[in-house]
Amino acid sequence: MGGRRGREMSGMTQYLISVLHDSDARATDDEMAAIDVFNERLQADGQWVFAGGLAGPDAATVIDARAAAPVYTDGPYVESKEFVIGFWIVEAPHLDVALRLAAAGSKACNRRVEVRPFLDA
Repeated sequence: MGGRRGREMSGMTQYLISVLHDSDARATDDEMAAIDVFNERLQADGQWVFAGGLAGPDAATVIDARAAAPVYTDGPYVESKEFVIGFWIVEAPHLDVALRLAAAGSKACNRRVEVRPFLDA
């Protein structure tokens, strides 16, 4: 089942699990193996929606098109020691399950994570 109607019928909510790090260094081979196992478990359990890694903040471009002409600025929107380096989007029946998934993801990638539910449309 896809989309909002499918989630309502299944009682599932989508959550964003953001992976936080203070370096754009790639995961080690051991971390990648653990992430692969975690991803496979999410898929097997039907909780996988999407996941991906992100380039470092130096590759970001901020666009502000609220005025007559858009303004493009190289670099991150916020200067911070930590930034989002990757993410998972998962489906879970409630926050407690999403938190358990996030804890397993944090362990797998060896980084801190943040969990946030998507707003209902």
